[in-house]
Amino acid sequence: MQIGTVRNFGGHDAVRVDGDELVRLPFTTKTLLENQLWDAAVADAHDGVTYERISITEADWAPLIPDPGKIICVGLNYHEHVKETGSETPAAPTYFAKYTDALIGANDDIQLPRIDVSTSVDWEVELTIVIGSNARHVSAANALDHVAGYTVLNDVSVRDYQKRTKQFLAGKTFESATPVGPVMTTTDELGDGSGLALQTTLDGVVKQSSTTDELVFGVRELVADLSAIATLRPGDIIATGTPSGVGAARKPPEWLTPGATVVCSVEGIGELHNRCVLPE
Repeated sequence: MQIGTVRNFGGHDAVRVDGDELVRLPFTTKTLLENQLWDAAVADAHDGVTYERISITEADWAPLIPDPGKIICVGLNYHEHVKETGSETPAAPTYFAKYTDALIGANDDIQLPRIDVSTSVDWEVELTIVIGSNARHVSAANALDHVAGYTVLNDVSVRDYQKRTKQFLAGKTFESATPVGPVMTTTDELGDGSGLALQTTLDGVVKQSSTTDELVFGVRELVADLSAIATLRPGDIIATGTPSGVGAARKPPEWLTPGATVVCSVEGIGELHNRCVLPE
């Protein structure tokens, strides 16, 4: 099953993908996860009221979870990406976070920094875990019991800000610059997320192409490890890292520029399709 979030009169509704249509559900995606409303999510009506259907082409996609309690990201988590950065394979996951103001929908414009702030803006396609139930001190063997599904995130990175110190945060959470969506595909379809193709294109040119088999730390390991640090809750998202092919590792480096279009996709989920713009 695929679940997404669309904007509706200033609010948000969960939708279920049904072929080329979306079934508008009477709750948000986060409410679905928090209250385990899966039976209602697969239905076509509730209390005698038939759910509205809209064409998928009419969707105004919001971030899959507009207000996650946690946005956790993992750095240096693909073997070839580790190599292209000149780093050593980490012995433990490298974590950093984002703030909710960074998130945008699957087709929204990426807001680049003002030119006098930075022009070193990079792309990073990532398979992203969506937590479906509370997870605290869970084992890797049981980790998938707490995963609702997976979505796509482009960890747009302002590299000079990222590298100002050893802490990544400053370059990773620029406002209105991180697309996430368009939908979540549930674990009954994608299992532990292994073997999925990822790709990034920039103005139609392939920049990243890999599979999740390249992950250093997989979904089960990440959920188990993070659950030892804090309780993972429904709607929390975990971006699992990006494969090789980022702009910063190219010679010379390549960056996102105003007017460019970047498309990030993960097999079995969908794609983010975003134009880069400068602030007004």
